[in-house]
Amino acid sequence: MTVKTMADYAAQDKTPEILFWVGCAGSFDDRAQKVTRAFAEILTSAGIEFAILGDEEACTGDPARRAGNEFLFQMVALQNIETLNMYSVKKMVTACPHCFNTIKNEYPALGGHYDIVHHTELLQELIDAGRIKMTEGGEFKGKRITYHDSCYLGRANGIYEAPRYVLRSIDGQLVEMKRSRQNGLCCGAGGAQMWKEDEPGEKRINTERTDEALSLNADVIAVNCPFCLTMMTDGVTSREKQDEVMVYDLSELIVRQLAS
Repeated sequence: MTVKTMADYAAQDKTPEILFWVGCAGSFDDRAQKVTRAFAEILTSAGIEFAILGDEEACTGDPARRAGNEFLFQMVALQNIETLNMYSVKKMVTACPHCFNTIKNEYPALGGHYDIVHHTELLQELIDAGRIKMTEGGEFKGKRITYHDSCYLGRANGIYEAPRYVLRSIDGQLVEMKRSRQNGLCCGAGGAQMWKEDEPGEKRINTERTDEALSLNADVIAVNCPFCLTMMTDGVTSREKQDEVMVYDLSELIVRQLAS
């Protein structure tokens, strides 16, 4: 599978249907790279012309702003906006709720106005339109799947139904954690917490959240965020359940169900 960049399209005087904003985790983290590949494969299967920025994509600045470095945030944000406007980007999709929230809600104040959706929203749209064809049954049919609402997709942007719709499309048995939707519990990595040491306490947040999922006897913990993917995987490992419970991004579940 070959993924073109915006520069490739510009060289041919063409414009892709949508820009896939990969994000730092999706670009550099080994585990999150699998999500990037899975989503790119889905877009390709659906016949969508998409592109990435490649080396021209910088961090959105979300971690810097959450950590209190406003200068750094605005510096990288303005750099990204300049690049996006240079290519006249209109529609975007990203698999990272942090990137999604920053570009959607914070870039407009700096002159960046874009139609951006989270990948779970686009997956729902493609399933509805019949552009994603999936096999009957499959490895997740009848499996107990619990879904973790990420903070920046859920409470920050009110997107709860799209990911659940996607999960129902693979015939898994969706079992909800007690703290879900607007009452969902953070994985512990938001607000730049990913890059700082734990504060004093009796239990790590990701372990608390993982225990909620494990109490449901779930076979799969589904997430929509690379930070949540890391934290929930670490939680499952800390409970020595990694051979029994798998943690997947929704795109990884869908790509395993694609009809050949």
